[in-house]
Amino acid sequence: MRVVKKLLVTALLLAVAAGGALGGWEIYRRVKEGDKKGVRGRRGGPVPVELSPVTRGPIRDLGLFTGTLEPRSQFLLAPKITGRLEKLLVNVGDPVRPGQLIATLEDEEFAQQAAEAQAELKVARANVENCRSDLEVAQREYERARALREKKVASESELDAAEAHWRTCQAKQKVAEATVTQREAALKAAQVRLAYAKVAAVWEDGNDTRVVGERFVHEGTMLKANEPIVSVLDNRVLLGIINVIERDYPKVHVGQTVTVATDAWPGREFVGRIARIAPMLKESSRQARVEVEIPNAEGLLKPGMFIRARIEFDRRPNATLIPATALARRSAGEGVFLADAAGRSVRFVTVTTGLAEGEHLEVVKPADLAGMVVTLGQHLLEDGSPILVSGRPTSAPASAPARVPKRAAKNTPPAAAGGR
Repeated sequence: MRVVKKLLVTALLLAVAAGGALGGWEIYRRVKEGDKKGVRGRRGGPVPVELSPVTRGPIRDLGLFTGTLEPRSQFLLAPKITGRLEKLLVNVGDPVRPGQLIATLEDEEFAQQAAEAQAELKVARANVENCRSDLEVAQREYERARALREKKVASESELDAAEAHWRTCQAKQKVAEATVTQREAALKAAQVRLAYAKVAAVWEDGNDTRVVGERFVHEGTMLKANEPIVSVLDNRVLLGIINVIERDYPKVHVGQTVTVATDAWPGREFVGRIARIAPMLKESSRQARVEVEIPNAEGLLKPGMFIRARIEFDRRPNATLIPATALARRSAGEGVFLADAAGRSVRFVTVTTGLAEGEHLEVVKPADLAGMVVTLGQHLLEDGSPILVSGRPTSAPASAPARVPKRAAKNTPPAAAGGR
């Protein structure tokens, strides 16, 4: 008996499950059919769109880049010797002329070395004079001994002694003269070291005035050799450093005009020219370094500023232009939907585009493209689709009867009903 009840319950549950599955499938089928009918219904009516005219005008191929400003020339001033910085005669922003004294180091030790070398040179020169006098005496004695020997008055040994003394004085003379040369070199070295205690700004390319960019030390600092004191830079002409990607690299060339803008001077543009182009692209970034020389006579631009550079690669003075939003892609390729004269339907026209600037594209082919193109809603269009231009008033057909809401008709009292 229990087994029969279990079988009945199981059969009942299976029947309920099968009924639910059939009901769900029926609901799904009806929903799909409804969707298909809705799609067919939507495709049958006009598609709301927005139109824009095809125009003619100039268009440019612009390259937009970012970069930074660097001085055209910059170098560090540093002492060539070790010493304490005694005086620093310039500060940040001060102008610097060629040969101007910038800083002095404590030079007592170097001055003493120069004085000592000067004294040693004087001693060496005096020794030369002494050797010259001894040489003259020895030469006269040798000549006398040789004359006496010829007369058989002096012996051979006396002549040999006189000749040896004369030659010894000659050697001493040469040693004394070499010592003078050595002392002169030592004096020059001491004077150079003494001069190194005075640090001056020197450059070779022109006599223009430059400016102090940075100061690295203060007075009283014990400096090592070649330790920077200040930096001197030339900001009359700045270099705008930009990086050009591989696609734009063939378009840039030396002498090309570049328009530069910076946040420091909003609304103002500076004009420069490309001075140098790197002959290689960095493998890590696939970009090439391009240096733009920017005149800075007013001194408004400063090294380190962030810049935005614009380069005009190409220009079309009278091109056929369409909005960039009008471009659509279909199986035939890229093109635009061109509205008919009445604005009731569209046809798809394949186009070949050229330059792009801002929100406009150049149409290269067909060259005679004209009229109104769809700029919004083209994703629902096909060739020959009817359209409804947004913003254009529409009116219902005259033969269409007025429709009365059912609820209003139901609540309307019968015509024969009278008053109270």
